[in-house]
Amino acid sequence: MANRRWFTRFANAASRFAGSPLSFVLALLVVLAWIVTGPLFGFSDTWQLVINTGTTIVTFLMVFLIQNSQNRDARALQIKLDELIRATRGAHNSLLDLEELEERELQTFQDRYEALARRARECDIADDDNDVGTPEVAAPTDPAQPR
Repeated sequence: MANRRWFTRFANAASRFAGSPLSFVLALLVVLAWIVTGPLFGFSDTWQLVINTGTTIVTFLMVFLIQNSQNRDARALQIKLDELIRATRGAHNSLLDLEELEERELQTFQDRYEALARRARECDIADDDNDVGTPEVAAPTDPAQPR
């Protein structure tokens, strides 16, 4: 547990730094220094290898930091959305935790909501009363599907 906290703090700090203007300026300076040193080293293979190796290592490590940050952000957003669904009167609690469902189950929910949107658009556009409110969503036809 302590290792996770350490990594989370490190990943948060690294993500904030990597996305800062200072980080961009430092990266730009490294690239400019590499370009300026090219003629000094005769554009040698070693000169090219240094920048290629450095950028590959930084990119490789940044992928994991970015993925960690994205996972945390997505999880927090899902929890917030779940809380809004839970706290909204008339909302379908079956929509909680949809991100954990299989593709087939997600498609069933999507089909239900697309049909609801289609019905709303088919109504006379001048009659706003038919396009507001919380109409019931039709239950899936397959009893094995989530409700």
